[in-house]
This record gives sequence, structure tokens and C-alpha cells, in this order.
Amino acid sequence: MTDAPPKKSARGTRARSVARKLAMQALYQWQLTGQSAADINLQFLSSDDADGADREYFTELLKGCIGEAQKINEAIRPYIDRPLEQLDPVETGILMIGMFELENRIDVPYRVVINEGVDLCKRFGATEAHKYVNAVLDRAAREIRKAERG
Repeated sequence: MTDAPPKKSARGTRARSVARKLAMQALYQWQLTGQSAADINLQFLSSDDADGADREYFTELLKGCIGEAQKINEAIRPYIDRPLEQLDPVETGILMIGMFELENRIDVPYRVVINEGVDLCKRFGATEAHKYVNAVLDRAAREIRKAERG
């Protein structure tokens, strides 16, 4: 028997994936409407779509991304090849979540951050947008997570 820490359950991993999906959708709505994080949070958590989501993680992502939007957007800018305002709102939301996690959630491996962003983009983004999101988050992870990357 080993003293290795227990692995995160698939259910917990799935719940975080659902939370990221909801956060991306909520950030999309925020970008288009300018509603407050509190109003959007309440709306999304009361919907059936929140079933199966890690609600605390969703709230952390949403409030963190909106509350630190200017800082996050400035952190994204060096890694993109055009003005942030020219990105699709779906891509912007995914990149905001990814950047937030890279900078604030060291407990989430950078590869998970990138893979989750790419998966979201494949589901909701433009046809080849996942390649762009992958490249941006990978470049950001090289700088932000130098120690983790080795």
C-alpha cells in the first residue's frame, strides 16, 4: 500500500468541466450584455444546465474573470496576434478562463487548463479556433508555469 494522495474522482473532474462550460457561456453573455457577475451567477446557477457542475468553481471562475477582466485581458495580449477586441467572444471567454486558471489555480495542471480550453473551443468555437486557443494558452503556460513545465 502506498501513501500516494487519492486521485481526483472522475465525477469531480467532470463537474469542473461542466463549470468551465457554464463559465464560458456566462462570460459570453457578460461580454454581450454587460450584466453584473452576481446577476449572471444567479441566473446560471438556477438553470438546469448547472446540474452536475462544480458550483463553487463556476462562481470562482465567473467572478474572478469578470472582477479581474482588465488584468486578465492585459495578460492575454502578449500571446495573441491581433487586438483582443477582434477575437470572437467565445474564444475570448475561453482564453480568460484559461489565463485565470494559469495564474490563480496552480493546483490545476497547465495541461488540464490547455486541454479544457481546446475542448470547449472545439464544441463552441469556430471551425479551426481550437488551434488558436491551444497555441495562445501554450505560449502563456510557458511563461506563467515555468516551474511546472520544467
